[in-house]
Amino acid sequence: DCGDYVVATGCRDLHTTGKKRFQKMYYHHNTRPGSLKEITMDRMFAKWGGGEVLKRAVSGMLPKNRLRDKRLARLKAFEGQAHPYKENIVKFAGKTKITALPEVKKTLVEAKAT
Repeated sequence: DCGDYVVATGCRDLHTTGKKRFQKMYYHHNTRPGSLKEITMDRMFAKWGGGEVLKRAVSGMLPKNRLRDKRLARLKAFEGQAHPYKENIVKFAGKTKITALPEVKKTLVEAKAT
């Protein structure tokens, strides 16, 4: 956990297998009696988009401790391909942009020589 952000684009195109999209239920409760609410994945896609579905899936995979919300806040999900973090991305499509920096090139050349 080094504080890196993750930018997920194209969340509207999330694909699920089987009948999960119509049968998977998400629940939330505000601790008041009778306030349990449920929503299907399909309705969540329609209401909040695929980004929320992705965030809930990642949230379920993270450890249930006090760092969970901080880690989840570093996930940025966007419905389309456009996002405001294009200049900040270090690795895109498997290729690193950081190796284009002169000081990094110098360090890489020195490391390969030794």
